[in-house]
Amino acid sequence: MQAFLKKTGKALGVLLFWIGVWALLSWRVNQELLLPSPGAVFLRLFELAATGGFWLTLLSSLWKILLSILAAVLLGVLLALATRRFSLLRALFAPLLSMIKSTPVASFIILALVWMGRSFVPPFICALMVIPIVWENVSAGIANIDPALLELGKVYRLSGGKILRKIYVPSVMPYFLSACRASMGLAWKAGIAAEVLTVPGNSIGKMIYESKLYLETTDLFVWTVAVILLSFLLEKAAMKLIGTLGRRCNANEVTANA
Repeated sequence: MQAFLKKTGKALGVLLFWIGVWALLSWRVNQELLLPSPGAVFLRLFELAATGGFWLTLLSSLWKILLSILAAVLLGVLLALATRRFSLLRALFAPLLSMIKSTPVASFIILALVWMGRSFVPPFICALMVIPIVWENVSAGIANIDPALLELGKVYRLSGGKILRKIYVPSVMPYFLSACRASMGLAWKAGIAAEVLTVPGNSIGKMIYESKLYLETTDLFVWTVAVILLSFLLEKAAMKLIGTLGRRCNANEVTANA
């Protein structure tokens, strides 16, 4: 408990320090149009939070991005399994996935806007950011499975399902969890960036774009703060879930070895 309070107090102190720096800069600039004060931004945030449209916009963007992340994770895992199983598929897909990783996100957003409707672009971009990371990590996990464990499974004549549950899943899980950690924040930021550039209806990106277009700097800061807070909460929730999956996997591994 004491350690938790100490950690929380330290985090709060850091947060207050940077809010103080923000307030000082705002006072020095003395132009709300250029840099609104923290008080004005948080007051406006509370005003918008009292409206249903604010939460509807947040949930709309959050739902679309989360759904695309889940779909991309599943597709990345399936792609990793297929490319590890068939060398021809690995040779075909490896250059494509390397190209996706090295190409700027903005380029894909513009191209996607030509190919599909603007409402489909943010989910597509999120998936595009997640798939290579999951594919690469899961592939590495499969490649690094101890051959002795697989041989042991054959000796004891374990079924394919048991080999998958007792050997493949525990061995690959750390790589999978690492991919989820790395891709979550990246997908969220890429999705919001895509919304800003494509301006789909009822989205955070549209509100950010319109705030900039009409020089509503305070609203621009409000939506940026909302994105940061959502990113923080999303990452915390994902880490909690990932930690639970990791502990459960380790427990299953210990049980299997016993």
